Amino acid sequence: MKTHFLMECTAAYASRRSVWKAIVLYSFAVSLCLGDIHYSFPEEMKRGSVVGKLAQDLGVDRNTFSSREPRIEFDGKKRYCEINAQNGELVINVRIDREELCGQKPLCTLSFDLFMENPLELHRITLEIQDINDNNPAFPHSEVKLDIPESADKGSRFSIDEAADPDSGIHSVQGYRLSNNPHFSLAVQTSAETGKYAEIVLEHELDREKQDKHSLILTAYDGGNPQKSGTVVIQIRVLDINDNKPVFSQPVYKVSVPENLLVGSVVVTVSASDADEGANGDVTYEFSHMPVNAKPIFSIDPASGDITIKGSLDFEDSPSFEIRVKAKDGAGLAATSKVVVDISDVNDNAPFIMIKSLKTPLMEDATVGTEVAVIYVQDKDTESNGNIKCFIQHNDRFKLTPSIKNHFALVTAEALDRERESEYNITITATDEGSPPLTSPRTIRLFVGDVNDNPPAFEQQSYSAYISENNKPGTSVCSVSANDPDWRQNGTVLYSLVPSEVSGVPVSSFLSINGDTGVIHAVRSFDYEQFRNFTVNVVARDNGSPPLSSNVTVKVFITDENDNSPQILYPVPDGKSLMTEMVPKATLSGSLVSKVIAVDADSGQNAWLSYQIVKSTDPRLFTIGLHSGEIKTQRDISESDNMKQSLVISVKDNGQPSLSTTCAVNLLISDNLSEVPELKDITYEDNNSKLTSYLIIALVSVSTFFLTFIILIVAVKFCHRRKPRLLFDGAVAVPSAYLPPNYAEVDGAGTLRSSYKYDAYLTTGSRTSDFKFVSSYNENTLPAGGTLKKEHNFHFGSSMITIDVTENEDEVREALLFCTVFLHFMVSRLILFFKIIFELILLSTLLSVRTFITDFKNAIYIFRAVIHFLVKRVYPSI
Repeated sequence: MKTHFLMECTAAYASRRSVWKAIVLYSFAVSLCLGDIHYSFPEEMKRGSVVGKLAQDLGVDRNTFSSREPRIEFDGKKRYCEINAQNGELVINVRIDREELCGQKPLCTLSFDLFMENPLELHRITLEIQDINDNNPAFPHSEVKLDIPESADKGSRFSIDEAADPDSGIHSVQGYRLSNNPHFSLAVQTSAETGKYAEIVLEHELDREKQDKHSLILTAYDGGNPQKSGTVVIQIRVLDINDNKPVFSQPVYKVSVPENLLVGSVVVTVSASDADEGANGDVTYEFSHMPVNAKPIFSIDPASGDITIKGSLDFEDSPSFEIRVKAKDGAGLAATSKVVVDISDVNDNAPFIMIKSLKTPLMEDATVGTEVAVIYVQDKDTESNGNIKCFIQHNDRFKLTPSIKNHFALVTAEALDRERESEYNITITATDEGSPPLTSPRTIRLFVGDVNDNPPAFEQQSYSAYISENNKPGTSVCSVSANDPDWRQNGTVLYSLVPSEVSGVPVSSFLSINGDTGVIHAVRSFDYEQFRNFTVNVVARDNGSPPLSSNVTVKVFITDENDNSPQILYPVPDGKSLMTEMVPKATLSGSLVSKVIAVDADSGQNAWLSYQIVKSTDPRLFTIGLHSGEIKTQRDISESDNMKQSLVISVKDNGQPSLSTTCAVNLLISDNLSEVPELKDITYEDNNSKLTSYLIIALVSVSTFFLTFIILIVAVKFCHRRKPRLLFDGAVAVPSAYLPPNYAEVDGAGTLRSSYKYDAYLTTGSRTSDFKFVSSYNENTLPAGGTLKKEHNFHFGSSMITIDVTENEDEVREALLFCTVFLHFMVSRLILFFKIIFELILLSTLLSVRTFITDFKNAIYIFRAVIHFLVKRVYPSI
């Protein structure tokens, strides 16, 4: 095999219109650097056989050859060769039969284009197919019949149809051999159109009476090694004397017809005459020597000699034909003539568009001027019929740039955007300059490749989600959705939560998100009372490289459910003690006795509370405010009423369904604590250790304050030697020291609607205390005619009581007189304390610890009031 490498850069064809355009086209053509590579190899090579080393012959590194994306484009559909991109070799793809491809042409070549990218290069590859002796010579017929009159002259020649050998060159028919006989010899003739053919020459006159038939064998052989041959039998019949043979009107007939001549049309009529009369003068016509490609095209009328068209003419395939016609009379004598038919070209071939290279998909970020495709146009017609113009129809984003001969480059004219248009149908039209011109369109479908140039975009700027408290873990909260107009993985959106904290706890402990669907789920159950809303950020990220992302805020609101029962603050729900309230016997109808205070941790209507007495000792004695919780008397309390009254109060919220809580309120109808022993029927749980501690603290505290007070009185007496005067006439209003705490001021809180004040008074000269109900009033109201002043220090959040009088000259005497009264009061209180203590110890009956402590605190507040009074009198500047 011979390998020839030829590289030459071909200049672009110069435009006749302007010099600058020719320079531009030349520059583009040089950039393609067209090169011709020639390989020669024999036909019938096996598939995979190496034809040539492309990478080496092109001077391209074999390691980088595949990255140049080499590809070949054949003019036809059959791909005879392929490129091994790994080693840069050109290999046989299908069996190549030279005779099938080129017939008997002396030179059989196969051309195709080789394209390489980065940079773009176009090379013309020419393959020369060498012939091998793989065919035998063959005659058109296995037997030839000749009629020769016995009067034929010595030296007469009779032509025999030539043998055909599809091979070419030395492997075609090289000569003939004739079997030995005494009458005939062989003469070999050569024709430019048909090659070598045989003629038998009469060497001795024939005598029909001696031998009327002769049989000869003609052998045709080629020049191959080993030599191949074919034979034909010639049957000769000797006829009686015939003096004249046919004579053609002209030895050569020449005619020119257009290639679009219709089938059945007469091309030419040959004519021959014979001087004999009768049957010997009747002339018939037939083809003697005829090219293979002419047999399906022409036919001859044996009687008239009309040569007609029976197949299609094609100037591009065969521009001319040379045919030999034989005229034979009835006696067998024949003459031959030559007919030459020239085919004239007409514009019967539309331009042919071939896509040599197409870069699809083309990335959307390709710069303007990027080459998309290399287009090859061809027109088989000649002269002006073969001149081609090429243009793009209705597409401004691409343009055609002429390059080398009959090649155009399709390049981008504008920037591309796949999201706006993902594919283009580019119609290229080629028109020749024939008359009329013929046009051929070709549509290129170009896909635009995606670049990750768009971040995901959420459908909303922010999201609000609502979920009821006490939800089940895994409950769907809401769904976020983001769209990415990019394609495939660049447009695949994945969702995730931005790491953050909610009340110091990672947001992942509260919510999770499905990365594919964007559905947000609750990880745990929420409690409206713990927190009511929180905010999380969701990020949507595509799968591009590098990835793009965007964020959105999701605000989660927890809606309240009625999951909390009302909680009673007062009376205190203590399982170890019962709260008992004292109600004076002289209480009138509508008087406020006590109040139930409750709250609900829920909100809205779930926290609207209503109160109801569900059970009572005397249903007609007490009533409770529906929304205030105030317990009032429905009628005046009488002596016949049971001293111990028990109420069961139900507090119910307004939820759906509603929740409720009950509490027991024990009321003791009595005017003083002397009736306290009657409470022994009420059961209390003993707590001896705590009771002992409270008693010891109470005794120590009272004794300490009492001694301090005596010392203070003695000190004042020695400091002021003036006679005091009593400022009080009648009853002096002082706070009671033994009333339970619920009769002190209770400030409104939670669901209470207002504040109430309850005051107790002690009259001078009396050992008992009186309880006075005061209706609901404002904080600025002064009880007891302004004698008592409210300050924010009274027990359980109540006000501190002070005695404020106007200073006069007998202030010391008044103070001492007051102290005498107060001392009488304190002695009676101490006797009462000891009495209560001993009764509790002996009877093991525990009264409310809060009641006991309250009595103790009341006593302390009395001490504080007196001390404040004395200090103010002695030290007015304080």
